[in-house]
Amino acid sequence: MNDKNNFELSHETALEAYRRMRTIREFEDRIHINNSKGEIPGFIHLSAGQEASAVGICLHLDAQDHIASTHRGHGHSLAKGCDVVAMMDEIYAKRSGLCAGKGGSMHMADLSKGMIGANGIVGGGVPLAAGAALKSKVLGIDRVSVAFFGDGALNEGATMETMNLAKVLNLPMIFAMEDNGYGEATPSSWAIGGKAQERARGFGLTTYSLNGHDLFEMYKTAGEVIQAVRKGNGPVFLHINISRYYGHFEGDAASYRPQGEVDRIREEKDCLMIFRNKAVAVDLVTDQELDNIDTEVVHKLDVAVEHARQAPLPTADDLLTDVYVSY
Repeated sequence: MNDKNNFELSHETALEAYRRMRTIREFEDRIHINNSKGEIPGFIHLSAGQEASAVGICLHLDAQDHIASTHRGHGHSLAKGCDVVAMMDEIYAKRSGLCAGKGGSMHMADLSKGMIGANGIVGGGVPLAAGAALKSKVLGIDRVSVAFFGDGALNEGATMETMNLAKVLNLPMIFAMEDNGYGEATPSSWAIGGKAQERARGFGLTTYSLNGHDLFEMYKTAGEVIQAVRKGNGPVFLHINISRYYGHFEGDAASYRPQGEVDRIREEKDCLMIFRNKAVAVDLVTDQELDNIDTEVVHKLDVAVEHARQAPLPTADDLLTDVYVSY
C-alpha cells in the first residue's frame, strides 16, 4: 500500500506543486478562450496537459538556476516563478508586460527568475541553456541549466551539436525533451529515426524515460538528476512522455489526431487528476486544500486577465528601447 513518505514531497511542497500546475492550466485555458474571442494578438501555442513536466523539474530550481524554453513556453515560465499578471500583459502585448509587450507568447523571458527565454525557433533555446551552463562551470558557480525542448527539436542540428558540446565540456546541464507525440502534426514515433534515448546515449549522456503525466515521478527523478548534475556528474537527457490538449497552435483543428484521443487522455492521464487522486489517498493533502487552491487560482487569473485588458499599449517611443544591450 502506498504511503505518503514514498512520494518524497512535504505537505507544503505538495500544495505548491498543485498550485503551480493549476495556475498553468487555468492560464492556458483562459488564453484559449480569450484568443477565440479575438482579444489576443500574435501566435499562441498552449501547454495545457504538460504541467507536471515543467513543475516537477522547476520545483528543484531556484532563481539562480537557468531554464530555456520553446514556443510552447507559458508553463515553463510560470513553473519557474514568472509573474502571472506580467505574463498575461505580455501576451496581450501591453507595455506593462514581462518584456514590455515586445516579446509576446513565444518570447517570454525574465532573467531575474532564471528564465532566459522562450524561443520561436525550434531547438533555439538548447544552445542558450548550454551557454548559461558553461558560464556556471567557468566561474565555479553551483548552478544548473535546463533546456526544455519538444520532440521536433531532436532533429535539429543545434540540439545534437549541443549534446556533444555539453558532454565534451561536462556541463551542468539537463536536456528535457517533452515528447507530446507530435512535432506539429507529424507523429514523433515516425519522425525520429531510432530511439530518442539511444541518440542521447550516442553522445555519452546518461538518459531517463519519464511519465510526464505523473508529478510524483517527475519530481523524484528530477531531484535525483539535478543533485547529480550539481555534483559535476555531467549532462543528462530526460525523455518525458506527455500530451498536449490543444492543437499545435491556436487555430489548429488537430485533425491528424485519432478521434477521441484527447478525451481519453483527459479522463485517464490528466496530471492534475492523478496528483489529486494519489495525494489525497495517502493523506498528503486534502480535497478541501486543493479546492481552496482552485478557487484562489481562478481569482488570480480573473485579476490578470482584467489587468491585461485595461493596461496601456506600448507607444511609438518604446520601439527604440531595449534594442541594444548596455554595459
